[in-house]
Amino acid sequence: CVQPSVPPVPNYKLSMSIPEWLQAIQTYMKMLQYNHTGTQFFEIRKTRPLSGLMETAKEMTRESLPIKCLEAVILGIYLTNGQPSVERFPISFKTHFSGNYFHHVVLGIYCNGRYGSLGMSRRSDLMDKPLTYRTLSDLIFEFEDSYKKYLHSVKKVKIGLYVPHEPHSFQPIEWKQLVLNVSKMMRTEVRKELEKFARDMRMKILKPSSAHSPMKERSRGKSLSPRRRQASPQRRACKRDKS
Repeated sequence: CVQPSVPPVPNYKLSMSIPEWLQAIQTYMKMLQYNHTGTQFFEIRKTRPLSGLMETAKEMTRESLPIKCLEAVILGIYLTNGQPSVERFPISFKTHFSGNYFHHVVLGIYCNGRYGSLGMSRRSDLMDKPLTYRTLSDLIFEFEDSYKKYLHSVKKVKIGLYVPHEPHSFQPIEWKQLVLNVSKMMRTEVRKELEKFARDMRMKILKPSSAHSPMKERSRGKSLSPRRRQASPQRRACKRDKS
């Protein structure tokens, strides 16, 4: 009985450029493969502190099991830690296709004035994007155009804050600092909102919105309980990722 080979975890070498390093991380994720089984192997609670999520990422590298989009984001953060020139932030999409809604998330990357992404999806053009986009809106519109090929219309885009490079941080990841109902907006409007947000992010002037969730439907609940109630659909986020 031949043991399945475990892909080696990529190590950053000083000779590598950042795009080469990101490519090595993405190649590693692809070697783990997309999880088509219908069973999620790693439980990821979005409200957990970063330190706990990094422990889960370590477990992913040990187990070498197939992953979905949410696990890929956590793994991407773990593998890019310690590269302060690489800023990481979550980008979530809610799309509509054939009467159903689907959720997907990728890890946005900002480095040296360029944007790109890391991630996993059933579709090769809905995961990693090269570090070549001049603006955040160029990157988001690229995803929107990719979705159109599969007849998915993008309803909402949520952008989180830069994730700290401190793996022992007790701070949770801020998943949705900016929420845009893109289906009800003109592209010029979307671009304007995204560019203002990107500028504020680069200047590091945004603070986590955990205390007041920006989602309209949750605007009344200031307590933690509405966020806990949200946990289960978030955990299922990638199960219906037809992307």
